[in-house]
Amino acid sequence: RVAITMDRYKQLQPLPNQYIWVNLPSYYLQLREKDSVALKSRVVIGKPKTRTPIITSAISDLITYPQWTIPESIIKGEILPGLKKDAGYTNKKGYSLIDKDGNVVDPYSVNWSKYKTGIPYKVVQGSGDDNALGVLKFNFPNKFSVYLHDTNQRYLFSRTARALSHGCVRVQAWNDLAKYILRNDSMNAKKAIPVDSLQAWLSAKQKRNIPVRKPIPLFIRYFTCDAANGDLVFYEDVYGEDKK
Repeated sequence: RVAITMDRYKQLQPLPNQYIWVNLPSYYLQLREKDSVALKSRVVIGKPKTRTPIITSAISDLITYPQWTIPESIIKGEILPGLKKDAGYTNKKGYSLIDKDGNVVDPYSVNWSKYKTGIPYKVVQGSGDDNALGVLKFNFPNKFSVYLHDTNQRYLFSRTARALSHGCVRVQAWNDLAKYILRNDSMNAKKAIPVDSLQAWLSAKQKRNIPVRKPIPLFIRYFTCDAANGDLVFYEDVYGEDKK
């Protein structure tokens, strides 16, 4: 496992001076500046069936009080089977069905039994404290429709094994991470949004899109070995990648 991990490190591109590092098997996120760790946070990652992918990207914008547009995989695996059993399934979950023209659809008006693999509607959870994305979302370009975000299930951070999501990365220290990104913007870019504005929008429960003027690189990786305080640490091979 040490050899596998070293081989994965060997394939890494040269790392920048400042970046966000998510090591999936460790269930931790770090914000690194050169050789030091400026911020560390517990994270919840994807279940083995709905894995968080390996990604190289950069944080592009933040959204306060985001809506959640539920991905096709969850619609197919959970929501359509739920609607077939009970047309009130989406209402009970706090989800809305939206047609191609942007109209809200009454789930009781649809014959769900005729759909096998998908539905011709968007499924959206409105913004609020009960939203699965919590009160803040961190976007970054990727083809998997995943992001970093807060959560309405913050109690899960107390668990040791935290492979519990549909693929996105839930961040315990989301507020500290957001403040760091905006302060970094203020020091390095014009027209940066101040931290005070973010806190005011969160307090007022307002939805705002906050562009990140100086995108911070993001690396989501899979290393089951690590060095900590001069010791070698092993993590669970949560996705079976080492075994493979």
